[in-house]
Amino acid sequence: MIIRENIKISELVTMRIGGVARYVFEIEDESDLPNILEELNARNVKEWYFLGCGANTFATDSGFDGAIIINKMKGIKSEEKDDSVVFTVDGGVDWDDFVRETTLKNCTGVECLAGIPGTVGAAPVQNIGAYGQEVKNAISRIFALDMESNETVELKADECDFSYRHSIFNSTSRGRYFIYKVEFELRKGEIEGELYGSLQKYLDDNNITSREPNVLSDAVRAVRDSKLPDPKYIASSGSFFKNVYVDESEIEKLDEMGIPHHGTKVNTGWLIENSGLKGKVFYGFKVSDKASLVLINESADSYEDLEKAVSEISKTVEEKFGFKLEQEPNVIGK
Repeated sequence: MIIRENIKISELVTMRIGGVARYVFEIEDESDLPNILEELNARNVKEWYFLGCGANTFATDSGFDGAIIINKMKGIKSEEKDDSVVFTVDGGVDWDDFVRETTLKNCTGVECLAGIPGTVGAAPVQNIGAYGQEVKNAISRIFALDMESNETVELKADECDFSYRHSIFNSTSRGRYFIYKVEFELRKGEIEGELYGSLQKYLDDNNITSREPNVLSDAVRAVRDSKLPDPKYIASSGSFFKNVYVDESEIEKLDEMGIPHHGTKVNTGWLIENSGLKGKVFYGFKVSDKASLVLINESADSYEDLEKAVSEISKTVEEKFGFKLEQEPNVIGK
């Protein structure tokens, strides 16, 4: 375990926003797990926050008077079965590295989640999803340190209350479970059913008929790269706003208003773009001219600027369409 003091959060998160964290704990081995609480108590730390690669997180300007705990374990193990492969993956593994490993073994289940920035340990927290797949459907078990009992526990997927961008890890049990390892069981073969519209269009436009996992994952990366900035080089936090979900009784109203939807899901990027905000800059944050769900930090250096930008964007969309927007990224310490 490596413990560092007085670290700028803006250097840990891809939006480049946030004050100073009192401590950063880097967990390098499972043998570190029993010592985390002991080290926190020794420093009289009462608050902590689990961080992946910082792609879906930022902090306020006042920083965080606690400890940010980062999983640095990076092992991947796999076990072949007749029709599936079981992967046991350390939480510090880069998510897309894991996706590549699954496609090398010709497994379906996460190929449409290719290119998502983040770590394996962070994936269940938000129940990441894209192009018709969600990580909840690939997870069999989650291994975590319970910060209440200081014991390691195993949680099955049906114990995690997964739904759209939601789990116990970012709601009722926020801060309780440090996910150090995740087990996935993926079926060998190809994806079934209708593909997500923009993905199918890319395949059609490029005369691709194969549904092999490696082919689809490469296609997904190509589609993402054409729309989304790489947070390693351009300050952003990926999709900033969650898509809007409505009741079935409201679908007729959507049709009357000419708002496209996929069942009960409304693409928030469409709402933002059709509110005339695409490409506009608010307090140093630009609404991406390629994907309106994305905010790019062009010149801002404060959380206050971000709050003002988000408020103005949300107000404009609500006044035009009547929908309240909800941000996807988490805020450390809030």
